[in-house]
Amino acid sequence: MSSDVHDGLLVVRCQLGEREAFRELVGAWHAPLCRYLRGMVGSPHLADDLAQEVWIAVVRGLPRLRQPERFAPWLFTIARRTVTDQLRQMYRVPETSLDVVGDVVADDELSGVLTTMQIEAGLSGVPPLEREALILFHLQDLPLVACAEVLGVPPGTVKSRLHRARRMLRTTLAERGYEA
Repeated sequence: MSSDVHDGLLVVRCQLGEREAFRELVGAWHAPLCRYLRGMVGSPHLADDLAQEVWIAVVRGLPRLRQPERFAPWLFTIARRTVTDQLRQMYRVPETSLDVVGDVVADDELSGVLTTMQIEAGLSGVPPLEREALILFHLQDLPLVACAEVLGVPPGTVKSRLHRARRMLRTTLAERGYEA
């Protein structure tokens, strides 16, 4: 059974009021959610606080989720909004447009070489938009289309952000002594 189908069944069970199904859903997605949040905000404590906010939003919105098999993109969309709200409060600057359209560039050789640990080590050197694409695609293993859905941009924009992010990550990792 694929994870989308399994998650979909858990969501339907949650919508029917089964508490154990919600526990299973949280058990399956809490660690990936926290990894995403830590990668975006850089602080484990803040990430824990934000994770609680995300799960509260999930509890409130779960009865209205119409495509249960799309739980992962929906969860990361909520997480993304929570991070955006937090960053907006922290920096008190107007939000910039997330609809940056760039050239679609094919994956480079770096994507096959980086390990999860290397990516996490260099995340702080990558700007938030590119960092977010890296986390969703490489660390959360979301397909390109799901990343695009979470980020609210076309798949080509995600590819562009991934390309820029890999290039920036390569530079950051090289400065820190990692070899690609």
